[in-house]
This record gives sequence, structure tokens and C-alpha cells, in this order.
Amino acid sequence: MAIEALIARYGLAALFLGAGIEGEAVVVAGGLLAHQGVFPLAGACIAAAAGSFLADQAWFAVGRRFREHRLVRRAKGKAAFARALTALERHPIGFIFAFRFIYGFRTVSPIAIGTTAVPARTFLLVNAMAAAVWGVVFSLVGYLFGNAFERLVGRLRPHGEKLWWVVAALVIAGLIVAAIHWWRTREA
Repeated sequence: MAIEALIARYGLAALFLGAGIEGEAVVVAGGLLAHQGVFPLAGACIAAAAGSFLADQAWFAVGRRFREHRLVRRAKGKAAFARALTALERHPIGFIFAFRFIYGFRTVSPIAIGTTAVPARTFLLVNAMAAAVWGVVFSLVGYLFGNAFERLVGRLRPHGEKLWWVVAALVIAGLIVAAIHWWRTREA
């Protein structure tokens, strides 16, 4: 099966998973693919928002349910965890809405919020709204800059296989950056 057929068939599922695991780079790549007509822009936005929403709900549940687990204790020892709690105390709703947009806070914040007295229902509602906005914004970045991206790399539409290599390289680069960031922060 050609890579174009694989992406067309499993693209939104991959975007859903990538939005929850890696984040912005995958979602922007999803917007680029929507621009290329691989899948609809609305589907890209929904998959990105749903993946981000469910990942953050899961991390919130980990913080809420496993407060004394070593994973949560390790997260509590990080400076970002303390900064997340401080921001949450000052502006609870605003911070819950904004943390996914702030570099370095995306994974640790829902865990931190889960360890507090923030009601699960409040987190769920604000997280859902924030995930929807985040998914649309970053999908649109990829979609709207699709023309500029095509001019930068060359007219890729007639030679679709070149596009898949470029998008795959971007996704792999994003995953490598995320892995390096994770590796550095886990030892901090």
C-alpha cells in the first residue's frame, strides 16, 4: 500500500495520537495534510482537539488518583510543577485554559491540577474548550501556511510522494525534539 493511501486511511487516527503525545508539530503537519486534501480540515481540527483533550484528561486523572505514585512524586519535584501550581492559584480558570499554549507546561500542568482541589467537572469543561481552541488554531496554522510551505519546498502536489517525505521528516523531527525534552526534564 502506498504511503499516500496509508495516510489517507489512518491519517486522522495518527493525528489524534500525535496531538496527545507530541503536540503542536504533529497538529501543524495535520493542517498541512488537510491543505493538501488528504483529509478534511474539520477532521484535522477535531482529531487534534480530541487527542489533546483526552491526553490531558488522562494526566489529570493520574494526578488525582495517584498522588503518591513515584511518577507523580517525580513530577512534583520539577520546577514547572511548582510554577504550574502558583499560576493555578492566581488564575485557576485562565491557567487551565492556557497551559497547553505555554511551552514546558503541557504535560506537567494537568498532573499538577489533578493533585489540587479543582473539581474534576471544572477541569473537564475548561479543558474541553481549551482543547477545541488549541486544535483549531494549530490545525489552521498548518492549513493557512500550506501555500507558503509549498512555495518553500516546491510544488509538491503533483509529486505527492515528496510531500509525504517532508511531512514525515517534520513529524519525526518533532518527535525527536519531544524525546530530547522529555529526557532532559525527567532527570531534572
